Amino acid sequence: MLQTRLTSDRNARPLDMPGLVELLSQTSSRPRYAYMILDLIAKIAGPNGNAGPLVFEGGRAIPIREWLCDALMPMGSSYPRRMALANRVRQEMEEAGTLPQNPVDAECEIDAEVRRRVRASGKTNVSRAVSDLVRAGILSRHYQGYRVDHHNRGGQRQAVYTLSPIARKLLQAGRFEAAPPRQHQGSLAFG
Repeated sequence: MLQTRLTSDRNARPLDMPGLVELLSQTSSRPRYAYMILDLIAKIAGPNGNAGPLVFEGGRAIPIREWLCDALMPMGSSYPRRMALANRVRQEMEEAGTLPQNPVDAECEIDAEVRRRVRASGKTNVSRAVSDLVRAGILSRHYQGYRVDHHNRGGQRQAVYTLSPIARKLLQAGRFEAAPPRQHQGSLAFG
């Protein structure tokens, strides 16, 4: 019996990786994207399954939604829409007179502006995928930060994602490798 949510049917078979993929295909309009988000969250989640609100990378703290966007950004770099966006940004900068004369500096400026625009739309895509994962019962989401009781969802708060115990078990299974067996004096490794 296939379950439609992790918590919906106590008599359903235990969820395995193919079952998780099937669950995502039923609950998400973009199951591959949702799985990539889920896998990235599992990679950075702590032992308790929490990921966020900040991810520390290269000595800086990045909000988790922005980190997820940046991690997935290279996947769309060859798409015609991304190339069209870069051309549109170049044209806008040329018309505004803000494009540097040096070609290397110009490309850096264009790349930075494309990255900013893609991140803005990517945060929405990440939120939608996370909502699909929450709806499936694979993930839960809460917010931390200043003004937790703010009337809108912003209010200087950052998302924290928590993997369900089943998802944590499936996705973090190979995360900690066992130490190789210790060799004793006089023993030879055959292989």
